[in-house]
Order: sequence, then structure tokens, then C-alpha cells
Amino acid sequence: MAFSVPGYSPSFKRPPEVVRLRRKRSRSHGAAASRSPELREPTPRRAALAAGLPLRPFPAAGGRVGGPTAARRNPFARLDNRLRVAAEAQDGLPRGQQEAPGSFLDTNQENDLPWEETLSERTTVTELPQALRLSFSESDSLSSENTELPVDWSIKTRLLVTSSQPFTWADHLKAQEEAQGLVQHCRATEVTLPQSIKDPKLSTELRCAFQQSLIYWLHPTLSWLPLFPRIGADRKMTGKTSPWSSDETVQHILMSDWSVSFTSLYNLLKTKLCPYFYVCTYQFTVLFRAAGFAGSSVITALISPTTRGLREAMKNEGKSLGIEFSLPLIEESDQKKKAHGTSMELGEEQTLSDEDEEESFSWLEEMGVQDKIKKPDILSIKLRKEKHEVQMDHRPESVVLVKGVNTFTLLNFLINCKSLVATSGAQAGLPPTLLSPVAFRGATMQMLKARSVNVKTQALSGYRDQFSLEITGPIMPHALHSMTMLLKSSQSGSFSAVLYPHEPTAVFNICLPLDKTLEKEAVHKELTNCGLHPKTLEQLSQIPLLGKSSLRKVEMSDYMCNWRS
Repeated sequence: MAFSVPGYSPSFKRPPEVVRLRRKRSRSHGAAASRSPELREPTPRRAALAAGLPLRPFPAAGGRVGGPTAARRNPFARLDNRLRVAAEAQDGLPRGQQEAPGSFLDTNQENDLPWEETLSERTTVTELPQALRLSFSESDSLSSENTELPVDWSIKTRLLVTSSQPFTWADHLKAQEEAQGLVQHCRATEVTLPQSIKDPKLSTELRCAFQQSLIYWLHPTLSWLPLFPRIGADRKMTGKTSPWSSDETVQHILMSDWSVSFTSLYNLLKTKLCPYFYVCTYQFTVLFRAAGFAGSSVITALISPTTRGLREAMKNEGKSLGIEFSLPLIEESDQKKKAHGTSMELGEEQTLSDEDEEESFSWLEEMGVQDKIKKPDILSIKLRKEKHEVQMDHRPESVVLVKGVNTFTLLNFLINCKSLVATSGAQAGLPPTLLSPVAFRGATMQMLKARSVNVKTQALSGYRDQFSLEITGPIMPHALHSMTMLLKSSQSGSFSAVLYPHEPTAVFNICLPLDKTLEKEAVHKELTNCGLHPKTLEQLSQIPLLGKSSLRKVEMSDYMCNWRS
């Protein structure tokens, strides 16, 4: 039931009137202090109270003259709003106490690796903990408790881990520990850590394993250029020196070396000595996976996002090279429509389209000018029929799947594809980026950047330490799982993490059609020399469950983890 209150405007079309009432009340506060509570209220509020509307009291209502008052109320806000409960309140403290100043950053500890994205040293506790704290929204889906995370094939650009225990074990590795970690990675040494480490800082085994998990392999390597991510990276590369952009000879040499490295990676994948690798271009990303992953008994390649031009080029090349591909998400959508009876049969749809095409040109014959007017060519008619394919360009639904021997044809197609390399802009003439968990010909060993930060946060009894570990760079699936295993041991099975995926790669988590002939035991035996830890190999061999999304938030407590995507 709506009440009509004089002087009360729910939509506040006359805000100056409200401001004048507030100013008048502020000036006459001393004189009104001796009045009754009913007379202290402004006229609109008294009318609203008489009508029975629930109102929020003014912050200074009932306060003493000259005494401390709360924050001034926004005069343009609704009169019937409520005090919001702070979602980030902890330890049962009121909001006013929780937001009290005084928290500060402790000493910053970081390793000797270069760091680009640094946190400001002047950040206060009201800013930094909000960036480090996991604030799960109600719309996120919480998984059931489990000891292992689902497989995630997307590339992460940043990993932020928070814990109540320090990350001092990740700082300032000794020369011997760094060397040992490099050797363990190159020799694919299996390291098994205990469930809980009492003093992680003194654990040489943990520090060496951490160094081992930070390594990845990259081609090409240009120290002054960020080579990942490539999609949308023109702004970061603008102004950087690129001597090859106008020199065709240098471009030819770069592409020749890149082709050799690309072929070397595919040969390693084919012989199951490399589990997977990524090809990152300025327009799309390709994920090559060895046989046995994602429920497939053959090599698979996922391309995302794609355009109609790329798909048409693959079809045209298919006439001579035999490239065959599918659109998994589009086919899945069509199957759902057929199951609900909303789609027509293929033959019926083709018949209707042919009839429409004939009717569209019948009027030319009636006028007798059919020979004088040029009809649209076959390609134009085909493009009009495939309008729905154009609409899905640059979207996750445009992901393309290539399987089996067609992946080798795709390899040749990418090597010879002229549109694979940008012809203008900051990335002109620069070959795509190759990312791999194992070494390959022409690759350079690189390290993920790691940094630990100590933060003071307010607690019931004063201040408490909040520790964080931030890792940046192309964090591939095997590195994410390795970090999870290390954190379980070093943080006694309790930590929280926020993951930042490279969005174009999130669709790589779709579930592909499963092969009935796949035997997991045989697959694990064949992939034992692929360079992954046995537990990591077992985790990556799972069937993807995340669909078009990826892991974004992980919380582990007492060795049981919850995740959100």
C-alpha cells in the first residue's frame, strides 16, 4: 500500500529541497536540542513516520552538541534505506572498528627475479586486504569438498595465494637450491613431499621443488617484449623496438626458426614425450594435447577464438590437405535443440533454403532481364547462408576441434598460413609464442615471477599477520597443480587462492566426445616419460568438467578444497 506524504519525494526529483532541510536542521541543532524527539525531526520525516513508513535515523539524531557524531548521511539516498552489513566483517567486530585506520604493510620480501606488477608500499589495510581477501559471491557455485581440484586447461596470468602462515620459504633461494631445482626440472625428477612440513623455511627439498615448478619453456625469446599474452597485447608492445617489422629478411629468418621449433614440439607430442603445448598468436590460441588427455585416444588440437575467415581457409586447404574439424559447442547446441524438437531436419532445412533462393530470382525471369543482371556468385550465397557462423566469431562458441592425423595437417597449415603473423601494428612480423612444460628445439628456459608480501590486518586482540604469495606469468596447468601440492605441505593444508585466467583459453575446458577404446592404465604407462609428476599426470588425465569457464577461486582447509569458477 502506497502512502502520499506531503513534502516526501521517493524519486527525489527536487533534491535541493532536501539539502535545504538538512542545512536548516544543522544550523538550528543547538536550539532544537531541548525539544522533544518528535519536534526535532524535519517535516517530511515526521509525515513519513506518521504514515508508518520505516525510516533510517539520521546519524546525528540524539547526539550531544559538540560531541562526536557519525558520518553525515547522503541527502540524495532513499529515506527508507537500511544500514548495510559489512560483508567483509570478521572476528565479530562492528564495521566502524573494522575499518579503523592503522593497518600497514610489513616489510616486502621478494626474490631476485624481475618484477613488473608491484604493489604500492603506501597501500593501507583498507585497500590491500580487500585485494587479497577471497570475497566469494553468492552467484558462484561452490563445489563439494574434495582433496583434488578439477583439471583446468586454461592459462593463468596471475596466482594470488593468502595464508595465515608465512611464505618465507619462497624467498631468496640459495645458489645450490636454485641449481638443484633446475636439474630436477631438466631430468624430470619426481619429488614427493610429506603431508606437512614443520619448518618450511629450512626445508631444502621444498625450496628446490618450488624452483622446479616455476620453470617453463618459451619460443621466441625477446627480453624487451612481453610475449604472453599475445591477444590484445598491442598496447604493451607499442613503442618497443622491433627491427624485423620492416625487414623481410629478418622476418623470414624468424619464421624459419619458429617452424623448426613448432615441428620439434609436435614430434615430442606425437611420441608422448611432451604432454601438451600452446601456440599463442595475436588473434587466437591453439592447445595441442597428446593422446590420452581429455578422454581422447588420439592427438587433439583446440583453436579459440576463431573467425569465419580462418574456418573457410581451413576448409579450402582441406581440399588438398584434408583438414577436418568440428565445432563442439555448436554441435552440442544443435543436439539439445533436436532433443527438444525445436530444430528442423537437415534435408528439410536445405530444401527450404533452396526454394527461397529460387524465388528470390524468379522475378528477374518474369521481367525478361535475367541475362542482363549479374546474379550473386556462389560464394556470396554461401556467406549469406552461413550468417549464423559469422555471428559467433571471436566468441567461445567458435572453438574448433581437430583430431588425429588432421592435427599434422593443421601443423602444416599454420606454418604456411600468411595471416598467422600480423602485417601491421606493434606485433607486425613477430611469430606466434610457443609455450611448453618441457624443453624443445630453439626454446629458452624461463621463470615465473614470485613475490611474497606480509600484511598487518586488524583482529579482535590487536593486529594479526596475513601472508600472501603472488606468482605472475603464463601459469600452465601442470604448474598450477604443482603449486597446489607444494602449498598443501608448506601451509599445513590451509590456504586461499585467487586465479586470473587468460579468458580466450577458458573454453579449452569443454568436455570432448569420449573414446570408448581409451584405457587409462595403458595411457599412464605410455606417458610416464612426458616430464610430469605422476600425480600431475593423473590429474590432467581427468575428464574436463568446467565447460567454458575456469577455476577462479580456491579455498583449502584441513586438506579439503572448495573451488569456484
